[in-house]
Amino acid sequence: MPVTLQPGEVFPDFELPDQDGRLRKLSSFTKQSEADKRYGFKDGYPVIVIFSRGFFCPRDQQQFKMIREFQNELKVNYCSLVSVSADTTQVSAAFRAGLGAHWTFFSDTDRKVIRELNILDETEGEYAYRSLPFTFVLRPNLEVHKVYNGWYFVGRPTLEDLRQDLRIIMQEMDYYTYEAFNTPHVKKIRIPQQTWLEEQGNDEEQISFEGIVESFDIKTGNGYIRSRELEEPIFFNFTAIPGEGYRTIRQGAKVHFELVKTHTGYSAVKVKEF
Repeated sequence: MPVTLQPGEVFPDFELPDQDGRLRKLSSFTKQSEADKRYGFKDGYPVIVIFSRGFFCPRDQQQFKMIREFQNELKVNYCSLVSVSADTTQVSAAFRAGLGAHWTFFSDTDRKVIRELNILDETEGEYAYRSLPFTFVLRPNLEVHKVYNGWYFVGRPTLEDLRQDLRIIMQEMDYYTYEAFNTPHVKKIRIPQQTWLEEQGNDEEQISFEGIVESFDIKTGNGYIRSRELEEPIFFNFTAIPGEGYRTIRQGAKVHFELVKTHTGYSAVKVKEF
């Protein structure tokens, strides 16, 4: 059961249709967020790639039920997971919905990626011309960290195996430590709560701009403001809204804001709706 790729080698940045038929590249799951770019972090995030025989395989069904319990943990630890099979997009969508899965199901109906990785099963039986059940754990640059051979079910990774792999990778990333966020640069954009407490009663005037919230992602807490006075949309983190706890703001809201300049560009602070 030869596999072309080994740890240390680079995984192909494939582009395949997801369960909704949208073409997506693998690297889109590992890239930095817009906030990371503002903070000055250069590293992205690891991704787990599971090659599945298909919806009809009882061992795949068991593995995916296990992974389903892991998907919410992946969300909060900023890592990604995708699966690839030769199933059509329609079948993948139905299988995904039935499982209650949230991760991306890629369809490689032409077996292009499966062949490129040399993991096409050419034995007789119901699994002929399907992918061998391999799992790859990849670093943000798509370098292979670990390969799991699931020909026998015991060869597939447990959740604890995956946790350990992700921990090893992320401990090497530039954003992993507390100290990486506890810097003057980052705290100009991701503003500590204490800043607003200390500014109560501070009437020092700064140049203020008016604009409209062009977008705000409630999941990430990041958004952009469009102002007639400025050429480009201005990035802001929810912490730029004075207050306590997690703050949100609606798209289209009219706001006053000030600008802060960092070595990665301008960001908005003191974002206040009016």
